[in-house]
Amino acid sequence: MGQHSSTATLKTMLNNNIKKVLVPVNGTKVDEAAIKLACRLAKGAKGKIHVTYVIQVDRTLPLDAEIKPEIEKGERVLDKAEHIAEEQDYKVETDLLQAREVGPAIVDEAIERGVDLIIIGISYKTKFGGFSLGSTVPYVLKNAPCWVLICREPIPGEGAERS
Repeated sequence: MGQHSSTATLKTMLNNNIKKVLVPVNGTKVDEAAIKLACRLAKGAKGKIHVTYVIQVDRTLPLDAEIKPEIEKGERVLDKAEHIAEEQDYKVETDLLQAREVGPAIVDEAIERGVDLIIIGISYKTKFGGFSLGSTVPYVLKNAPCWVLICREPIPGEGAERS
């Protein structure tokens, strides 16, 4: 597929089909960019945005264990997400989930809500000297039933200087 046809497909997807967007957040600075992008994309279609924070529960604990520090962190992150959306003149729905693994929880939430798009914000991370997506993003890319956009922060210290 050439650049022109893929750009046309992207424009069609963004202009016509985005009624429900899922934005998983984790409390990093890139959450803000992902939420703002979701607001911009959903506004055109008057779509709904669901912001989700997933608490990963260790296998040694029951899945419904009340992990106060994590619950409090998740609530703070979701409150901040609501505030970011309000600044964009948009209202979002938020969910705090508990799961063994984050990737499957995101995919399950996307299926349950029937979303058209997942926007994942990721920090620039390295592992063993190379860029790393971690385990959540590849799982979502492989298993999501809908479009997935990745919003990666610029390489630290390089920003817009690279051309």
